[in-house]
Amino acid sequence: MTEINKDASLAAPPRENRRGFGATLAPLRPLLPYALRYKRTIAFAFAALLVASGATLTLPAAVRGMIDHGFSTDSAGAVNAYFGAMVGVAAALALASGTRYYFVMTLGERVVADLRADLFRHLASLDAAFYDTAKTGELLSRLTADTTLLKSAFGSSASVALRNMFMFVGAVIMMFATSPKLAGLALAAIPVIVLPLIASGRSVRKRSKLAQDTLAQASAYAGENLSAVRAMQANGAQAPTVARFKRAVEAAYDAAQAATLARAFVTSGAILVVFTSIVAVLWLGAQDVLAGRMSSGLLSQFVLYAVLGASSLGELSSVWSEVTAAAGAASRIAEILEVRPKIVAPPHPTPAPARWRGRISFEHVGFAYPTAPDRSALRDLSLAVEPGERVALVGPSGAGKSTLFALLLRFYDVGSGAVTLDGVDLRALDPLDLRKAIALAPQDPVIFGLSVAENIAYGRESASIDVIVSAAKRAQAHDFISALPKGYDTQLGERGVTLSGGQRQRLAIARAILADAPVLLLDEATSALDAENEAAVQAALHDVMKGRTSIVIAHRLATVLEADRIVVLDEGRIVEEGTHATLIAAGGLYARLAKLQFDTERAGAA
Repeated sequence: MTEINKDASLAAPPRENRRGFGATLAPLRPLLPYALRYKRTIAFAFAALLVASGATLTLPAAVRGMIDHGFSTDSAGAVNAYFGAMVGVAAALALASGTRYYFVMTLGERVVADLRADLFRHLASLDAAFYDTAKTGELLSRLTADTTLLKSAFGSSASVALRNMFMFVGAVIMMFATSPKLAGLALAAIPVIVLPLIASGRSVRKRSKLAQDTLAQASAYAGENLSAVRAMQANGAQAPTVARFKRAVEAAYDAAQAATLARAFVTSGAILVVFTSIVAVLWLGAQDVLAGRMSSGLLSQFVLYAVLGASSLGELSSVWSEVTAAAGAASRIAEILEVRPKIVAPPHPTPAPARWRGRISFEHVGFAYPTAPDRSALRDLSLAVEPGERVALVGPSGAGKSTLFALLLRFYDVGSGAVTLDGVDLRALDPLDLRKAIALAPQDPVIFGLSVAENIAYGRESASIDVIVSAAKRAQAHDFISALPKGYDTQLGERGVTLSGGQRQRLAIARAILADAPVLLLDEATSALDAENEAAVQAALHDVMKGRTSIVIAHRLATVLEADRIVVLDEGRIVEEGTHATLIAAGGLYARLAKLQFDTERAGAA
């Protein structure tokens, strides 16, 4: 698994050292800087919150005044004044509540938008070793579903929590101002309410995180199968695939239900204790009214403040459950943000020249993939490619040909030895500068759900349409593109499923031509073409390779006949080098591969 950097700035404190409310809120703390970018929005929301809370807390005092002084035959003016004041208070409350909702929800949307952008930027920076084991569907779940939970935490949940906190504190203060004795009795129940919240917070957070993890696994499975829906249908696997996804969804439902049940118990218990204590205090207050120690208006005022305080505390318990769910989502996001890419620019990278010459050297390179550290993909391999030279890599599957490309693009770093470009160790370069010097046409080209022009100019979005068309013509792609409904503006399906294999390869070759890089890597770039188109594209590639260092991975030996040099690999080592004629004459591995292939082709033709 990809190494996790526990000292990363976004990492939460060790969970085993945290307790109580701090343990639950800790995963959310690294996200506070996102909110603090918008201090003005927070200030407006806070001001509106104060006004709304203050307006609400004046209502019980107005009710007391009406009960104690307003209901008499000579006090009609006082009744009108009290009701007029209440209408004014209600108007202030409505305006402040709407303002608070707007600013708080805007803050939540803004925080989540920034977080999603940063999270995607971070995912885009992670190296190939991370994606060797990561599931794209699960990453998308963290990017979408988990951040949506955080939007609630920074938006509505935060708003409700702050409002009820203000209301609770204000109601408690007014309860003491109204009757210290009854207030003390009412507050005696608070520890009974708060302690279960603290005790349950960690459990609810774990259950919520488990629910999100389970849902992410189901999403990953769905994404993997939908991206290969034709293979699923061709193999008649719809029914078992749907059944397996249903089982995954049911597991996610069970986990979510367990988390919801835990929250429900906490919320119902808190509400029961709160309102039971209110009834008890109300009974004691009624005894004081009957004994003449308190007016009915004063008791009504106290009861209203107690109800406000109790309802606020009850809502806080409900919000607390939502916050614990958001904390579980935050910890899942933090796990991604804590991952540090291994392929990074050095502190002081070697500046890239205006134009690379294109000399490539592999010097005693040893390498094993992180997913198979005990199996060497390359063993003490040395190879030099001169500027402008065309070198073909040949060998059986697993010989190390694609690994050379991966190291040259610095998707991985060598385990031993070094890879250099014009004498500069690749590890001394900024990977962005290095990859600008290399154009790649892979065997299985990736086509995005963009227009044809955008696909050809992928990574070079500033390219003009004239340059794009010129690259397409050189790749023998212009004719089929012109026949599409909207030509270069035609939107392609995801992964280019509406195109043939040969059309996808020609778009990839056009993309490589447009890059105009001094080093060209071709991974059997004509394998999906018919004989006629292969000849045309080979002619185009012959033109493109002029003046460029070109390395070609070839399984079809007919594509390497014009190479300046053929390098034969087997089990991570170079076993032969030379031209087609000299290697055939040597009678080694290359000769055996050529004989097998040519015999197969003759048998197929027959």
